[in-house]
Amino acid sequence: MKLPILAALLLGSIGIASAKSVSFNRDVRPILSSKCFFCHGPSEKSRKAKLRLDLEEHACRELDGFAAFVRNSLEDSEAWHRITSEDPDEVMPPWLGELEGTSLA
Repeated sequence: MKLPILAALLLGSIGIASAKSVSFNRDVRPILSSKCFFCHGPSEKSRKAKLRLDLEEHACRELDGFAAFVRNSLEDSEAWHRITSEDPDEVMPPWLGELEGTSLA
């Protein structure tokens, strides 16, 4: 599986069973910050697809029929589909293909 640590934190962030409570700001936001905020962060000027991931309420908000993160539903979370995609036009982050087999932790 690609990005096992990122995947584990993302699973926890959307309510999948975990031993300890996962906090978006404490556990997930720092990972998104280093991997996603360049295109999906606080800067409206550089934000792509009108998707903002630096705030939990925005990360879980439905946008054009999709939500990046859906609490308690991995299958409905677009971020999961993008992170695990084999399609170079769909995979997120876009540079993920260049890092195949490396750890992003």
